[in-house]
Amino acid sequence: MNKTCLECSEKIVGREDKKFCSDGCRNAYNNKMNKDSTNYMRNINNKLRKNYRILTGLNIDGKAKATKAKLLSKGFDFEFYTNVLNTSTGNTYFFVYDQGYRLLETDTYMLVKKDI
Repeated sequence: MNKTCLECSEKIVGREDKKFCSDGCRNAYNNKMNKDSTNYMRNINNKLRKNYRILTGLNIDGKAKATKAKLLSKGFDFEFYTNVLNTSTGNTYFFVYDQGYRLLETDTYMLVKKDI
């Protein structure tokens, strides 16, 4: 049975379950499949990544405090987060993936890391 590469349609030689003729074709195919389809999506994903990097950099031990000014000076955008957690004690945490924060008092935030 003659199989062809999913990326370049060249004949595949080798294992029966191969889908690509080379690592380059595999990478090109996966990059096309996983790229952001619009500028809007790309911009949102970039803001989420930046927020995540900022939280990770400030929250090395899994629990820390930071001022709003410190977060803003690093470029943190409070409008972009992935989910919200409301606790039974009435606290609201905003998460960017596994990195979260909640307002403690005016201009002070508690940074936490969710155990996955």
